[in-house]
Amino acid sequence: MTDDDRVFKALADPSRRFLLDLLFARDGRTLTELESELEMTRFGVAKHLRVLEEAGLVVTRRSGREKLHFLNPVPIRQIHDRWIDKYTEHQITTLIDLKRTLEEES
Repeated sequence: MTDDDRVFKALADPSRRFLLDLLFARDGRTLTELESELEMTRFGVAKHLRVLEEAGLVVTRRSGREKLHFLNPVPIRQIHDRWIDKYTEHQITTLIDLKRTLEEES
């Protein structure tokens, strides 16, 4: 499985996307903090976090006895650059050209 495949797989699940949103809102959360935001068992949240870690979307750091989870937005940006930008470039160029033409006519 490629890195892109892991990211797409991780992003395919709404619970995992919600976990990423939680970490975006406030980074450095413990499993207990994240678990309190979801109607899911601790084991279920841990399993989702593991998928996010394997995709590189979440990184962890130990702080004493706690394991803190942090959002890593780099893989999402790479997906955006690789899979979204190239498909929207033509439309954006067309809109810029149209804007320029309309401004010249004014």
